[in-house]
Amino acid sequence: MVKIKILKETEEKIQILLSKTDRSFANALRRSLISDTPKMAIDSVTFQLGTKEQDEEIWETTGPLPDEMIAQRLAMIPIPTVHDKFHFQDECPNCKDVVEEERGCVECQMIYTCVVFGSEEGRWVTAGDMKYLGEGSLEIPDEYKSIPITKLLKGQMIEFYATAIMGRGREHTKWSPVCGVSFHPRRIGVMNNKKKSKILWDMDLEINAKDFDKDGKLKDIDKVAILVDDLNHVGDGTEASREFSDAVTLEEVSGEFILEFETDGSMEPKVAFMKAVEELAGRFGSLEQDLATAL
Repeated sequence: MVKIKILKETEEKIQILLSKTDRSFANALRRSLISDTPKMAIDSVTFQLGTKEQDEEIWETTGPLPDEMIAQRLAMIPIPTVHDKFHFQDECPNCKDVVEEERGCVECQMIYTCVVFGSEEGRWVTAGDMKYLGEGSLEIPDEYKSIPITKLLKGQMIEFYATAIMGRGREHTKWSPVCGVSFHPRRIGVMNNKKKSKILWDMDLEINAKDFDKDGKLKDIDKVAILVDDLNHVGDGTEASREFSDAVTLEEVSGEFILEFETDGSMEPKVAFMKAVEELAGRFGSLEQDLATAL
């Protein structure tokens, strides 16, 4: 059975060690994170057109950017995704039997509204100006409220309603909650020749002989990553490479891979990972049933 260990985790990034597995499984997880993890994203925007009187002045719903470009920017804003509270519209208990054009309720959609007036010096409209029509915990997170949408001058205004629904990255990139998803085999450093390896230690870089254990191996994952960079100073194309040869090498650990990625802020990385695993498990379960039926 595959073993999973979280090596590092922040609010947006995570590094995971996968053991007792192979490259195909690690790649399946990578693809599932990108394409299958459910996420809320703005799918439709209704712009209110016309004029409005405020403070004895007339404001018109015009701006420097076309509505289509603003809608595209809105689609990429990270919408807080709480999987326990919302359903896919075609799975929503209230809407699944309704025609697609009429779907939408408090259990399968989120609605944000925005009304902003320009100013003489120019007023930036940001994600923080979007107000959620519901509980405060589902407002745009503070760290993303500064995302710019457009800029308005005096006499210009913008007013819209944006509707977010659940989707998957395979349908559109706006529903993909992760980026920078990568994996690589876990490696360890091996000191093959103590005398020649001194060439590297004498360069006074970050890794030295003391970091290796009595068997001449460096297993700490963070230090191995640093060693990879250090070895560039004695690698192919350098003067030192002739004498250094393979005094210190890197060896892959069989069946172990390091998976790392970051989210767009719509959910915690651990949540994205668990949902990707669920989607992957469900897919293989479905395949197993299909094969059993066919055979």
